[in-house]
Amino acid sequence: VSTQSTWGRNKMAAMLEKDARIDRERDRYPYCVVWTPLPLITWFLPFIGHTGICNSSGVIYDFAGPYTVNEDHMAFGRPTRYWALPHQGISPTEWDAAVDDGAKEYRRRMHNLCCDNCHSHVAMTLNLMGYNGFTEWTMFHIGLYMYFKGSFVSTGGMIRTWLPFLIIATIIALACSWRSFS
Repeated sequence: VSTQSTWGRNKMAAMLEKDARIDRERDRYPYCVVWTPLPLITWFLPFIGHTGICNSSGVIYDFAGPYTVNEDHMAFGRPTRYWALPHQGISPTEWDAAVDDGAKEYRRRMHNLCCDNCHSHVAMTLNLMGYNGFTEWTMFHIGLYMYFKGSFVSTGGMIRTWLPFLIIATIIALACSWRSFS
């Protein structure tokens, strides 16, 4: 057995162990940022959605509106994407304290769609824990990392995210084509 194939099996075993913590049936995503589509907005701009952050047990916390942080469910439905955050150097107690402190702070805040929203809540929580040695997370970082590093929960999650946009784009393309032929 070559070193490369042993390394490949070890890497696969580590990936399976990592995913074993995630329970998609119960919507448990320990140490993750989760994302779900926003009705109408995501249909036209499929990279824009609603985020939440999970504690070490996988319970979701999301800033759902003015003075409201949901616990254990998201305001706009089940997650369709998740971004698993490596958490070496942060104990479960520290992680959970930051998630709890972020939720407490956002339960005192007015929601603003453009400036102080669910992405801001996740960013503040990461800042509170000094995630990855960085304390200047912003809603833009969260959006970019979720888009480029996030994984779909399932094929159904990918369909739920992209199908409305594809239907609308197809209708627009057909309408434009039909108009040019008439």
